[in-house]
Amino acid sequence: MDTVLGFLVPIIFAAFGYTASGFKVVNEGNEALVERLGKFNRKLGPGVNFVWPYLETIVLEDTVREQVLDVPPQNAITKDNVAIKVDAVVYWKIVDLRKAYYEINNVDLAIKNLTLTTLRSTIGQMKLQETFYSTDQINKSVLRNLDQETASWGLKVLRIEVQDLDPPATVLESMEQEQAAEIKKRAAILEAEATAEAMAHILQTLDTKLGSEEILKYLIAKRYVDANEHLGKSPNSKVIFMDPKALSQALAELIQMPPHSPSSNSANGNSPNGGNSGQGQP
Repeated sequence: MDTVLGFLVPIIFAAFGYTASGFKVVNEGNEALVERLGKFNRKLGPGVNFVWPYLETIVLEDTVREQVLDVPPQNAITKDNVAIKVDAVVYWKIVDLRKAYYEINNVDLAIKNLTLTTLRSTIGQMKLQETFYSTDQINKSVLRNLDQETASWGLKVLRIEVQDLDPPATVLESMEQEQAAEIKKRAAILEAEATAEAMAHILQTLDTKLGSEEILKYLIAKRYVDANEHLGKSPNSKVIFMDPKALSQALAELIQMPPHSPSSNSANGNSPNGGNSGQGQP
């Protein structure tokens, strides 16, 4: 009897140990792949699972939760031949662990390289200005291409976010100068339109009281006076010597009116000496 017990006890303990070693726990959010004698057999879900020791092996246990992959900055060439640096973040998950393990060797590296290739191709179809306000379009285009390419790997690309589009400093400076010039241009156009509107209002107001010739004379004289006023406001030091009589004559000639002279008195019938026209000398 003792001989039989001495023979059975080790066998019982060995069987118990063999069976106990076959229980495997897979954590929540993970899945595992089992191979039997080197060939895929089944997939294990979360919880306690039994795997035949020595006959079956768990070759992979990985998460099926959403994962984040940071794509480092890389150079890309736009349609107008401007080199920019672009980086992105890819959100993806495993939907078929068997394909992800047997169809592709390095999932992270494959997604990263595919993302970079697709980003370069998408940006290469756009001009530099378009890339700044077409980020959503770039994200959707890259996501669509990645989702199609990674379907055979058992992966699902959920979304992609382009974080930064960084052109060279010289390009940014040129863009700022161009924008400043455009702002000045719009300001000049608005000022010209305002001046034209004001002039039209003045002409409309004066037209009811004066003829066209008088209006033109008025505008020329006003322009002359404004020019002298701006000259006086200039910050440069200046001394101008001007004869008031000459100034009056110049202004009169400018508006095409003869300057006031003694001959104008003769037209009224008065002589230069104050006598009446047509009278002889005393």
